Amino acid sequence: MNKDICHILVVDDDTRLRSLLRRFLQEQGFAVSAAKDADEANMFLSQYKFDLLIVDVMMPGKNGIEFLADLRKENNVPVIMLTAMGETGDRISGLEAGADDYLPKPFEPKELVLRIKNILKRAPQNKNNESAPLNLGFCLYDITKKELTDKQGNVIHITPVEQMLLSILSQKPGQIFTREYLAQTLGAGQSPRSVDVQVTRLRKKIEKDSKNPRYLQTIRGKGYMLLPE
Repeated sequence: MNKDICHILVVDDDTRLRSLLRRFLQEQGFAVSAAKDADEANMFLSQYKFDLLIVDVMMPGKNGIEFLADLRKENNVPVIMLTAMGETGDRISGLEAGADDYLPKPFEPKELVLRIKNILKRAPQNKNNESAPLNLGFCLYDITKKELTDKQGNVIHITPVEQMLLSILSQKPGQIFTREYLAQTLGAGQSPRSVDVQVTRLRKKIEKDSKNPRYLQTIRGKGYMLLPE
C-alpha cells in the first residue's frame, strides 16, 4: 500500500475494542472513525467516504451481516468482518453478504493491519481517480498523489497532519466537517483546538489572504468546509 491517507470506519458495539482499534489504526497512519451500531455507521456513510470498513458480526439491532447485505445494494467499499464465533457457517454468510475478508476474535492487531493493506492493494482506486486535482486559486491539490502544488507544478510542502486534514476535507467539497469529527479522525492526540491551529497553518499555504479565506472556510458554530473553484 502507498502512503496515501486511508479512511477506515470501525463498526462494533464493544466500546473498549472500538477505542483500542481506533487508537491502534491511527498509530499505523490511518484516519479512523468509529460507530457503535449499524444506524450510526449509516450516518457516517451518508456524510463521508471511506476506503475500508471493519464490521463486527454480533451487534444489537441490525447485525453485521444484515448491515453488510444492505450496504452492498449501493456501496462496494471493502469490508472486513469480525466474529467471535469463528464458525464456518458464519464466515460463509459474511462472504455471501459481500465481505472481502473475515477475522475471528480474539485477533492479533498486526494481522488485521496486514489484511487491511492487502485488501487496499487490490481495491479499485475509484475514489481517487474520479476527481481531477482540486483548483484552490493559485494552487492545486492532487487527490491521487496527496500533493499540493502551485500552478507551475512546484510542490508546496505540507506536514503529514495538514495532508490528512486536506485529504479529509477533499472527500466532499462543500461538506461541513465538525471540529470534533476532524480531531477524532486525525487522531494522534488532536483536539478541536489543535484542529483550529492546523487549519490556520494550512490556510497560509493555500489562501492569498489567510485572514479572509476563500477556499478553506469556517462555518460558524458548525465546522470547516473546502470550497475549490
